[in-house]
Amino acid sequence: MQKLEQLGGLTCRTVQQLADGDTPELVVILCHGFGAPGTDLVPIGAEILGASERIAETTQFIFPEAPLSLADIGMPGGRAWWHIDMERLIGAAERGEFRDLRNDHPEELPAAREKLLALIDEVRGRTGLPMSKIVLGGFSQGSMLSTDVALRLDEPPAALCVWSGTLLCEDTWRDLAAKRGPLRVLQSHGRTDPILPFEASLWLRDLFRESGFEIEFIEFNGTHTIPYEAMAGFIQMLKTLLD
Repeated sequence: MQKLEQLGGLTCRTVQQLADGDTPELVVILCHGFGAPGTDLVPIGAEILGASERIAETTQFIFPEAPLSLADIGMPGGRAWWHIDMERLIGAAERGEFRDLRNDHPEELPAAREKLLALIDEVRGRTGLPMSKIVLGGFSQGSMLSTDVALRLDEPPAALCVWSGTLLCEDTWRDLAAKRGPLRVLQSHGRTDPILPFEASLWLRDLFRESGFEIEFIEFNGTHTIPYEAMAGFIQMLKTLLD
């Protein structure tokens, strides 16, 4: 069952097999990447529900749509959590330049963060669930936002999923991670990713490790995508969270 609703000021698609009114044991919030429509990751919810009876009986998936439209730059239907310099991105990819975003602090990130935090607050209010029963994650830009929020919450989420993300705001994230305490992380990245370099994903992985997080890092022969092994790892993680 899929439902369109407003949560925390964001348009969200909620996917579940639970009956209306039933309280989930676990809520999974997944944020899409730059340029994708709000529906981009929604099929993942149905796929996971179909792969595990235990997850289907207990878990609600929420897919928020990023607040910024990209229609004005020729991407009708495309959404973003913050704007990216597309000319710089395309030029760097064409020239084979390494994209080091460690010192980037996107101006629109705080606004996006507040919206995701408001969504989380509304979910907790209506379900009564603690943060230890809420999983955050996403793909590419969505995973960066989820990482930023997971590091700032008063309590750690059940887990963080980072599909094809990268290290931003290194100084801030490093300080926050050192104070975060235990956090379970699933991270995946393609060795030939032309958008967000594989080496930069290792910087993020190492930051997690140095902060004492429990991290499963899945590297794969591929580009900027979510491969089978990353999906399988995520499903297995959800199962263990429900044990």
